[in-house]
Amino acid sequence: MDLKILLPYKVFMNSIRVNRVTVDTNAGSYGFLPQRLDCVAALVPGILTYETATGGVYYVAIDEGVLIKTENEIQVSVRNAIGGADLGKLRETIEREFKNLDENERIARSAVAKLESEFIQSIKKLRQEQ
Repeated sequence: MDLKILLPYKVFMNSIRVNRVTVDTNAGSYGFLPQRLDCVAALVPGILTYETATGGVYYVAIDEGVLIKTENEIQVSVRNAIGGADLGKLRETIEREFKNLDENERIARSAVAKLESEFIQSIKKLRQEQ
């Protein structure tokens, strides 16, 4: 099977030949093999595991997203992904990266809330002037 992982702003992994893929969904953990029927699955944050044709097992930490399996192709579209072969190092990287994302998201939400508030105040002023 070909595995492709897509992020909103780039292709994280482009068509790597794999024998199997395991992911976490909102209904539990699922494994995908070439013979499995076509399907779509909603993914939750977790570890995507895949085995290459050479027998190597690799891990990718993924954020929420969608998996689509069609014939011999699996496409995974997620908000964020971090790759790494060693689970211990991957865990440390995830904690560090997601803490940074949480802080950036908090700042962005604060800015959006301020813009929304200013927009509403502007509309109120316009209505009062009429």
